[in-house]
Amino acid sequence: MEEEKQQEQKSNNNNNNNNNNNNKTSRKCSPRTSSYRGSETAFTYHHHHQLIQNPYGFGYGYGLGFGFGYTNQYQTFPALLPLPPTIPLHLSVAPCFPQNHGFGSRTHFKKPTRNHNYPVPPAPEVEKRVVCHPKENGRKIVSDAKQKQFQVARRPDSGGIEGKPITLLANHFLVEFDQSQKIFHYDIEIHPNPSKEFARMIKQKLVEQNSPRLSNAVPVFDGRRTIYSPIEFQEKNLDLYISLPISPLTPSKVFRVNIKLVSKFDGKAPSNYLNNGVEYDSTPLPQEYIHALDVVLREGPTEKCIPSGRSFYSISMGGAKEIGGGAIALRGFFQSLRPTQQGLALNVDFSVTAFHESIGVIPYLQKRLDFMRDLSCKRALSLTSEEKDEVEKALKNMRVFVCHRETMQRYRVYGLTEKVTEDLWFPDRDGTSMRLTSYFKEQYGYDIQYMNLPCLQISRRKPCYLPMELCVICEGQKFLGKLSDDQTAKILKMGCQRPKERRAIIDKVMKGSFGPASGDQGKEFKLRISKEMTKLTGRILQPPKLKLGNGGNVRNLTPFRSDRQWNLLDSHVFESTRIERWAIMSFGGTHEQKSTIGKFTNHLSERCQHLGIYLHKNTIVEPIYEPMHVLGNPKLLESKLKKIYNSSSGNLQLLVCVMERKHKGYADLKRIAETRIGIVSQCCLYSNLEKMSSQFLANLALKINAKIGGCTVALYNTLPSQIPRLFRQEDPVIFMGADVTHPHPLDDSTPSVAAVVGSVNWPASNKYVSRMRSQTHRQEIIEDLCNMVTEILEDFLHELSKLPTRIVFFRDGVSETQFHKVMHEELKAIKEACSRFSDYTPPITFAVVQKRHHTRLFPTENQLPSDENVSPGTVVDSVIVHPREFDFYLCSHWGVKGTSRPIHYHVLWDENKFTSDEVQKLVYNLCYTFVRCTKPVSIVPPVYYAHLAAYRGSLYLDRSDSSGAISRGSIPKAMPLPKLSENIRKLMFYC
Repeated sequence: MEEEKQQEQKSNNNNNNNNNNNNKTSRKCSPRTSSYRGSETAFTYHHHHQLIQNPYGFGYGYGLGFGFGYTNQYQTFPALLPLPPTIPLHLSVAPCFPQNHGFGSRTHFKKPTRNHNYPVPPAPEVEKRVVCHPKENGRKIVSDAKQKQFQVARRPDSGGIEGKPITLLANHFLVEFDQSQKIFHYDIEIHPNPSKEFARMIKQKLVEQNSPRLSNAVPVFDGRRTIYSPIEFQEKNLDLYISLPISPLTPSKVFRVNIKLVSKFDGKAPSNYLNNGVEYDSTPLPQEYIHALDVVLREGPTEKCIPSGRSFYSISMGGAKEIGGGAIALRGFFQSLRPTQQGLALNVDFSVTAFHESIGVIPYLQKRLDFMRDLSCKRALSLTSEEKDEVEKALKNMRVFVCHRETMQRYRVYGLTEKVTEDLWFPDRDGTSMRLTSYFKEQYGYDIQYMNLPCLQISRRKPCYLPMELCVICEGQKFLGKLSDDQTAKILKMGCQRPKERRAIIDKVMKGSFGPASGDQGKEFKLRISKEMTKLTGRILQPPKLKLGNGGNVRNLTPFRSDRQWNLLDSHVFESTRIERWAIMSFGGTHEQKSTIGKFTNHLSERCQHLGIYLHKNTIVEPIYEPMHVLGNPKLLESKLKKIYNSSSGNLQLLVCVMERKHKGYADLKRIAETRIGIVSQCCLYSNLEKMSSQFLANLALKINAKIGGCTVALYNTLPSQIPRLFRQEDPVIFMGADVTHPHPLDDSTPSVAAVVGSVNWPASNKYVSRMRSQTHRQEIIEDLCNMVTEILEDFLHELSKLPTRIVFFRDGVSETQFHKVMHEELKAIKEACSRFSDYTPPITFAVVQKRHHTRLFPTENQLPSDENVSPGTVVDSVIVHPREFDFYLCSHWGVKGTSRPIHYHVLWDENKFTSDEVQKLVYNLCYTFVRCTKPVSIVPPVYYAHLAAYRGSLYLDRSDSSGAISRGSIPKAMPLPKLSENIRKLMFYC
């Protein structure tokens, strides 16, 4: 704690010097930084946040009221000045599921060699695209070679016409701007570098104290280094000094602010772009102007809410709700300014997310970690090394403030001390050593209660300690860890609003005192923001006729129910499998639960028979019962699986695993079964066996059938008959899907996993092979895409004896900012894969599939009941879509809970020259062919399968050396995934 005292003296000296030298530009400002969360009662100025009062009794911080009633009981003691400098504290950014070719369940295929004269159909002629070079503000716009080669596809027509028209509302709000209004972009540099919260206070005081020099303008601030003003300041370069107090007992801290004019622009270019000016056809949207208006519209909510990414959260939207584990859920809203066919539109949506509860560190840990809950009963006990790691993992990088003295300082936790509190000493000013506990007793009259707990280390380089019991979690920190199942359920319940309720919440935001239209900033920049949702006309596509198995009474049907579901009560699956050799393995379970295995075996066999699937009534060996701890021991688990596999003479088609509960050993089970042994497995829980419902058994049967090589349904009218202009029976087409799954936000070392799937039967196109690869941590571009596509094309060639004449590639998980990068690198990889085959250049369509967006569609009252979701097949390709590019929204599923989220399909590259009707019909028809259910799914199946495959690949990652702790070192190279067993490699084992 001597370090703390030295910093106090240094702070006094620095602040006094700053006050005496405000006008001396030669003096360097102190690099010390501070962070601050103010309230209406803090010192002599007001913070812009107006949430509820801090439950700890201080005039700073806006706690959410779940504390343990800390009051400022230490005010009578001498207050220390701030501890060593803090790191700038930033809020976490949040940002952000027919004829059939005989595929069967063959397990061994001869791998074809490349660059031979395979039968390759002639590729349709590809349109040559010409890139022109328009002029903007007198300057010639020259795109680089990449942009010339891969220009984003334009909409081929004025939109589709098929389907029944329906009037809808979308949560897009028109934003009209004056194209003659100039915007002045200034760069702002503040020394010493403050946190975002402190930076906004500086900007606010800057405007209040220097209004004449700023031409009486009311500029907006992005929280970093950019200011936009509707009026030009009197000087192009301003040097100003702003002083703000840090604590009641210290002099104000002086910040030097330099403001420099960067550019100025008006709205003519975006207006011409949005109005489809011919000379701007190849010019990208002027992003600078859009970004400036986005900052303008975010200024009001930022002053009144907790910002997180593109969302804002406030207790005024329904309060905070505890969800357990030291977390609370806050309601809020998302907003984003988007270019659309109607002009600029503000997309506003309801949002819910989890934050850390603002309570004392000890109570927080007692809520989050089980072993900390009875801490008061065992104060004399120290934490084990494993428990200490868990505590450090929970607190690392979290911001805290202290409750033993008044200060605006906020501290970031870097770790825990090696020693417990009672063993910590520090050098005093006179050079002698002082005990930490004695220091707090002498200085504050406070007796440390938890002597056997470590302290928080709040400096990266110097020994600077804070006892846990004197620290409080700062409010407004997003919960980045993985939520438990119970926490997730509570979050989903809070966010699960029916269309009528969600629409009312969004309307309230737009008309409320904290929404994007609440401040005066819009008027200053001459913006007119509509408070009414956009009305538009959508279309409801007709469901396709479906073909089922020949053995049932019903062999084809059209799902005309409002939810577009169908049942298989009188029907068989389209292609069934025969499972002669299978086994059951039980993990855990009570004696009573284990006694249901025999009944389960009979009922599952009977349900399979009703669906046309043959599952032998008897397993090849008696059910094997193992305790749950076997799942936690990979070596033991592998020996058990090998034993049951060998007992089947190495010919086990299926292993059904029944578990007492969910267990992390599920990942090891799948990895060992599919990569080390070669067994297709199907897992279920004893809790489902107790009910033994017909629906549960049917779902299980459909998954088993798909994994072994069968399929549930096919289109009665094949794709060639529905889209004859592009597809032919004799010219096979491949549909591919790709996705990348990343580790949770607090993990900064585990590799990402990429997966690509491809259909290998035509024209049914309902069976897919997969390829999975690990790659660099959080790398979104698929690194080994060329080889993955090559291998899938080889599988396609082996199945159909010819290569596909067309490739339709659906890519999941790509944000709009990554469109050009993904399209350039991944489209190039696909083309390179094709070039590995002799004289093979098929036309390629590359479409991005976005499910994490915030556009919602609401039926009008005269169309459907206002509390109903839009019907499956609802498509929108006008008004709210991109002004020129080829995109559309399709809601292919029925929303049972909450409000349906349509999927956004954005065609980036289209050498096949689809029309709007053709690509929409293709996607909607494919949504009916998903193998696991009897209803259309929300997302096109190739992407759904790729997502499942990528998740399965993430289970294969070796976590034996992973402690789960955050490391800030270099990212390790991704280790390859284990190779799949040959006998399941071409099966849909990941379903």
